[in-house]
Amino acid sequence: MTDAQLISRFDALLADLDGVVYRGPHAIPGAVESLQRLDGIGVGLGYVTNNASRSPAQVAAHLRELGAPAEDHQVVSSSQAGADLLASLLSPGAAVLITGSPALAHEVELVGLKPVHSAEENPVAVVQGFNPAIGWKDLAEASFVLADGDVLWVATNTDMTLPQTRGTAPGNGSLVAAVAAATGRQPLVAGKPEAPLFHAAAKRLSSDRPLVVGDRLDTDILGGNRAGFATVAVLTGIDTLESMLAARTEERPRYIIRDLAGLYEAYPEIDNDGGTFRCGNATATVAGDAIRIAGLKDDLDSWRAACAAWWVARPDADVPTAPELEWLDQ
Repeated sequence: MTDAQLISRFDALLADLDGVVYRGPHAIPGAVESLQRLDGIGVGLGYVTNNASRSPAQVAAHLRELGAPAEDHQVVSSSQAGADLLASLLSPGAAVLITGSPALAHEVELVGLKPVHSAEENPVAVVQGFNPAIGWKDLAEASFVLADGDVLWVATNTDMTLPQTRGTAPGNGSLVAAVAAATGRQPLVAGKPEAPLFHAAAKRLSSDRPLVVGDRLDTDILGGNRAGFATVAVLTGIDTLESMLAARTEERPRYIIRDLAGLYEAYPEIDNDGGTFRCGNATATVAGDAIRIAGLKDDLDSWRAACAAWWVARPDADVPTAPELEWLDQ
């Protein structure tokens, strides 16, 4: 084990928001304090969010209300990515149907396009982003417009779920799926898990060695991996230790911590001794479709060792593949 804090290996932290910093309107315990510590050790901070319901300025204001350090420019959102993608594909002034929030409409306007809200305004594109106030009529209007195969369709993101204080709620991906089912079409996706959002955030911070932290394997971790950055998964949101163990190859994080406070802990090295993987006091060995784990179930090192062993044994997993777990020491 190295005595150095995990975060000391990097020059910036690119943090997801929902499920990492807050759930619904409330901060996750310890998250704000962990973010506040970054400036004292010279590590930059950026926020990379797929939530297109609010503008970056509104997101930054919310973060400041929670006590987290946040300037407007530190927030990079999928609504910005969606608007940029539209601008690269359409002529200036082109009409775009907004199936989303006023914040999304504002970003579309900022790139020189015309936000509209009805098929009668002859849109040549549809952009769909999360808005908790969205209804059937909005999804129907998008479907009517997309019946024309020449109309461009962009989704800011396709997160199927959204962590909230009361539990897990449908995300933008669920709403996109409804329109896809009605039209038989699939959108271009602008935000996570695509790499440009992460590259834009790193560029703003002049970061060469950023660490991406997220709670979702299929967006945060996959996007960070695609960007070529180190990734760390936290357990405060959607994905669990079990889903991380079974993850597809592209969605496997380099590090696993419980919450943001884990950034300031020493991260144990994982040794491979002839197929026996050791992390701290725990070991894991793959036997066929099972993993034999010598360690405590509530010890994170047991799961780190298990992940290392299983991922080496299954290097090319295109679908989530869950092993049987045999606990030898409980």
